Amino acid sequence: MNNHEIDYKLFGDDIQFVEVELDPNETVIAEAGSLMMMDDQIRMETIFGDGSEDSGGGLMGKLLGAGKRVITGESLFMTTFTNEGHGKKHVSFASPYPGKIIPMDLSELNGKLICQKDAFLAAAKGVSVGIELQRKLGTGFFGGEGFIMQKLEGDGMTFIHAGGTMHKRVLEPGETLRVDTGCLVAMTGDIDYNIEFVGKVKTALFGGEGLFFATLRGPGTVWVQSLPFSRLASRVFAASPQRGGNDKGEGSIAGGIFDILGGDRR
Repeated sequence: MNNHEIDYKLFGDDIQFVEVELDPNETVIAEAGSLMMMDDQIRMETIFGDGSEDSGGGLMGKLLGAGKRVITGESLFMTTFTNEGHGKKHVSFASPYPGKIIPMDLSELNGKLICQKDAFLAAAKGVSVGIELQRKLGTGFFGGEGFIMQKLEGDGMTFIHAGGTMHKRVLEPGETLRVDTGCLVAMTGDIDYNIEFVGKVKTALFGGEGLFFATLRGPGTVWVQSLPFSRLASRVFAASPQRGGNDKGEGSIAGGIFDILGGDRR
């Protein structure tokens, strides 16, 4: 195998984290800012791209790898965690918002997984984190994820996360599944992905479900999330107090406390 073979354990239910077990000299890569905790004698290093170009290509290969991440809206850098001790060590990564972490063995998925741009959390070193361009104009403009999605390639273990509950569907040849564009998390490379207009103008304008569905046609496997982060964020924003009122912060927790205590911040 080209990738490091790592063991792992998942903890939690709605707000999960994954603990990765590293043998001596084993390495795991992760998104910057996803670290939760790690044992002593684990070396943390920031690198360009995903580190999969280290075996060849030199500086140009690293720059190309980092450039792909910029296109997907991610940071130029990723972080590697290497066990430099003599025994097994552990490093843990946490989800950025409530949801599920799903372990994916790329060797069981024909070496390729396509997912939404912010789904990747961590992987064994050697997994390539690239981009997948949508070749169809309609899918690119209206598919919810734009022209670009993340592409994970290799034969090692990778971990993706999404909001709410994750649901896995295996589609038979010719079987079609229609999904809200924001609820699509990941799919295998053999899925035919397109978008479809909801059908009726009244439904599109007043149904509250958007103008388009993601149409997924088998054979292949699809992972769907019940709570996209964009939907969660919009509900939180809609429920949050709007700016206004007096200078004591009416509508906020702080403002309420000052009103109760009769305090004045000036």
